[in-house]
Amino acid sequence: MSSLTSLDGLAATPPRAASGTRLAVRRFLHNRLAVVGLGVVVFFVLFCFVGPLVYSTDQTHTLLQQVNQSPSGAHWLGTDAVGHDELGRLMYGGKVSLIVGLSAGVLATVIGTLWGAAAGYAGGWIDAVMMRVVDAGIAIPALFILLVVSAITTPDLTGLVLILGLISWLVPSRLVRAETLTLKNRDFVLTLRAIGGSHGRAIVRHILPNSVSTVIVAATFQIADAILLVAYVSYLGLGVQPPATDWGGMLSTGMTAAYSGHWWLIVPPGLAIILVVWAFNAIGDGLRDAFDVRGRA
Repeated sequence: MSSLTSLDGLAATPPRAASGTRLAVRRFLHNRLAVVGLGVVVFFVLFCFVGPLVYSTDQTHTLLQQVNQSPSGAHWLGTDAVGHDELGRLMYGGKVSLIVGLSAGVLATVIGTLWGAAAGYAGGWIDAVMMRVVDAGIAIPALFILLVVSAITTPDLTGLVLILGLISWLVPSRLVRAETLTLKNRDFVLTLRAIGGSHGRAIVRHILPNSVSTVIVAATFQIADAILLVAYVSYLGLGVQPPATDWGGMLSTGMTAAYSGHWWLIVPPGLAIILVVWAFNAIGDGLRDAFDVRGRA
């Protein structure tokens, strides 16, 4: 038992793990686009979650006395067709988009990580069957599935997170499976199995900890994809229902007023979606380069 515990400790914390992490952090910080992306994400998180505490607005009731007002000192980004302050709406909608995107991205990554690790470690016909399920799922566009489900039912925030998570885990599962196929043949895993360690211990204590870089990179891309999918569905009117909204819903509502010259109803949410999605993709690229051993000098 003592030798097994010792082996677990060695595999879970391989030599030079701390120095490897510091090197990855330095490499990430030297990637200017990734650092800018991180700054953009931090800005929008503060803007959407702390902003309403500073800039308080009514986003529930209809205020007909101030509909479609252009940007001014009273309303920095103007108002929409029902009198809601557009800056406050941008904060409120951004909170929904970020919560759904982050939650769905993490859920998809967790499901994909467990599925891919199990498939890669099991190998043989189990791996073949599990990955054929993944291939079949990837063949169906995620947006199509989301539209069908949204047309059948009216999802709330929890429903959107579950739907997005259950249709977005396929790509992470393939990435983690590929990593697992390499790791399961390493000496520390083979030694664990030789002294009687269980398959579950091998996966939880060795495979998953050593796949953390792949998992983190996959999560950032999944969050960006989830935010985009929410925007697509909400733009088509099948997302969260009023008075709740997100950036995609704001775009959908603002498009009808854009022909009247009310640009402030579509430019801010459109830019917010572009910037946040780009930021998460930039962070993902930076993390991938930081953890890429082949790129290290």
